[in-house]
Amino acid sequence: MSAPIEVFFFPTVNGWKVTIALEEMGFPYTLTSVNIRAGDQHRPDFVKLSPNHRMPAIIDPDGPDGKPISIFESGAILLYLGRKSGQFYPEDPRARAEVEQWLMWQLSGLGPMTGQLGHFLIYAPLLAENPDQLTYARDRYDREVKRLYGVLNERLEGRDFIAGDYSIADMATWPFVIGHSFMKLDIGEFPNIKHWLDRVGARPAVQRGRAAGADFAAQTSQISVAEKAASLKALFGREAAVAKT
Repeated sequence: MSAPIEVFFFPTVNGWKVTIALEEMGFPYTLTSVNIRAGDQHRPDFVKLSPNHRMPAIIDPDGPDGKPISIFESGAILLYLGRKSGQFYPEDPRARAEVEQWLMWQLSGLGPMTGQLGHFLIYAPLLAENPDQLTYARDRYDREVKRLYGVLNERLEGRDFIAGDYSIADMATWPFVIGHSFMKLDIGEFPNIKHWLDRVGARPAVQRGRAAGADFAAQTSQISVAEKAASLKALFGREAAVAKT
């Protein structure tokens, strides 16, 4: 058995992409906490691995030619693992292009837009000097996320999975849709997505991947007002406006 892949990780939707893939592909791995609430993503040792100050990142001790390799950005990690394992990333050029299209759709569209919607629903009211001015941003991202859900719902018409067979495109997308209720989206309006969510979520490897690192989050779930302010500053570069009053 090869040496474990080290995953620099915190249990968020981006982190779960990688742990789900590792579980599905059967790679041994270890988790190293990158507590984004405490600013670990800005530590110099981590920035050497991930110059964008974002987790996840991995170190594979058994990289190309048997030499270690480090990789940052979740999409790049999924492509690397798919090639390394020969699973969930087909070799046929047409099938591979299908997977890649939908992986890029998640990386460039669904991921950023759901992130922005979540930010303006949950965090921006804490950060803004005048929360009443957030309506335009919330409406903008709400409309765009609903549009993207519509694209995915249409894509899944008559399909079990996004790109035909189950693939890294599903692994990348699923974590970003399971939080639909937090974004006040009615999943009942998207029946094909609902069935797909259940189908993917029933996979044991997906369940294990999502459960990975649960202890990391538990350690930071109960924090004081001062700690919450520091956490928001680590995440967004500023303290909560409410903490100043």
